[in-house]
Amino acid sequence: MPIDPYIVLLLATVGLAALLPARGAAAHVASGASTAAIAFLFFLYGARLSTREALEGVKHWRLHGTVLACTFVAFPLLGLAARGLVPVLLDQPLYQGLLFLTLVPSTIQSSIAFTSIARGNVPAAICAGSFSSLIGIVLTPLLAAVLLGNSGAGFSAHSLVTIVLQLLVPFVAGQLLRRWIGGFVTRHKKVLGLVDRGSILLVVYTAFSEGMVRGIWHQVSALRLGGLLVVEAALLAAMLALTWYGARALRFGRGDRIAIQFAGSKKSLAAGLPMASVLFGAHASLAVLPLMLFHQMQLMVCAVIAKRRARDPEARQGNGGPEAREESGGPEGREGSSGPAEEPAQSSARVGTAPRPR
Repeated sequence: MPIDPYIVLLLATVGLAALLPARGAAAHVASGASTAAIAFLFFLYGARLSTREALEGVKHWRLHGTVLACTFVAFPLLGLAARGLVPVLLDQPLYQGLLFLTLVPSTIQSSIAFTSIARGNVPAAICAGSFSSLIGIVLTPLLAAVLLGNSGAGFSAHSLVTIVLQLLVPFVAGQLLRRWIGGFVTRHKKVLGLVDRGSILLVVYTAFSEGMVRGIWHQVSALRLGGLLVVEAALLAAMLALTWYGARALRFGRGDRIAIQFAGSKKSLAAGLPMASVLFGAHASLAVLPLMLFHQMQLMVCAVIAKRRARDPEARQGNGGPEAREESGGPEGREGSSGPAEEPAQSSARVGTAPRPR
């Protein structure tokens, strides 16, 4: 199973921060650049994200309500339940990172790609991912302020003001200017994608540098990391089962069940890393570790599931049901639906085109 190359870059950035952390004046420069990079990321997020596509989900409200419930209700409830694993498997800082992971919105690109591979309802996956990202810009920080504040992460009114200024204001500005700059962003999406990814690497370097300087990483043992991986594997398995069998219990068709499973069981690394940097400040390095590990885990597991779904007898009869065979009236042919540098799904599948079963 190939590893996401971007995860390799992220790990290399972590290694660089461990060997050569930014100190003194360099740390101040890196911190300022990171703050600007986060604002720019969310400005581009707003400029890219098509509100029209996100609101297309209103037409299929049961499916999108189910995905949102999985992302922002079921996931956080499981995260809160994991509190009982402290201090047996997790320590408090890693638990806070795990809980934050459960509050992050769903992905867009990987949800679409895996749904396409599995011959599911691709238009629904597009709308579900877009709608989750749109809602998550506001809902994730609010949930973090409530749930993580109660867990001792030290949230305050100042934290919320910072969230609004650094995340929400740039996002809204991007949405308002999308009418004029949307075409430019679409035409130069490859270059801007590299800028996005570079910005996220800068955020990670700054966060982990500060963690090294403060000695935070000396608090984490290999045993704790192993415990974190076990907990995350159980969390992913629970959400994959809940989304699939829950959607079946709600009498969704096969194509819709696939879209619900892949959109409802994922968490966005691209949206979560900058948010964590704003929310956790000096403790962001430990807070983002669970998300980085979960991201790679979800890609590897979902790649296997998607290929198996594509070999289902039902898949050979069509693209997963009538809803998955929508033509140009659906949003799958539109551009600009992705968030900031959305993580690759280890797939070359194109949106709206399910690969033939072999």
